[in-house]
Amino acid sequence: MFEKFQSKLPLTEAEQFTRHFKRMEVPARKVLLREGEVSQRTYWIEQGCIRAWFNNEGQDITFQFFFENSMVSSIESFRKGIASIMTLETIEPCVLWYADKADIEQIISGITQDPKLSATFIDVVFERAFDYMKHCLSYIKDSPQQRYLNLIEEKPQIIQRVPQHYIASYLGISKVHLSRIKSKLAKGKS
Repeated sequence: MFEKFQSKLPLTEAEQFTRHFKRMEVPARKVLLREGEVSQRTYWIEQGCIRAWFNNEGQDITFQFFFENSMVSSIESFRKGIASIMTLETIEPCVLWYADKADIEQIISGITQDPKLSATFIDVVFERAFDYMKHCLSYIKDSPQQRYLNLIEEKPQIIQRVPQHYIASYLGISKVHLSRIKSKLAKGKS
């Protein structure tokens, strides 16, 4: 577990981080945090897939997927103690490691004392922010077909592991539109 940290840090420093986490196994379609609740945990995914989504007038809009060796939380809710703007839900059965807010505060306290550990932790947190920014810019500049092609190229694990209706939601299109795009691309290859 925690290969991303263990590969970048000496074992003793990685253990300072990982010892705060507890293991749990959860089935597919398990809600870990509901939109409107205050986040009390952060999760590290050992195995499985989680999606982040929000409700928009009765329709759930998926905006992020998380896979193995990723950390996931409603960060703003977790840090500020405010209502989460998203729901976190497992797509597959998952093996997760979680830490409560008090444990994360201890980790952050220790991190600020160590520049290398601090930089690694910040990289992990900002990785998600960069992903959001790239996804948002793609909505502005790319057609739905181009967004789908980008997804195939940049994140093939989503195409391989995530149900089509979640992929359509992530791309901002209907399942029917996604089917048309896939059909058009298949015809273009023949």
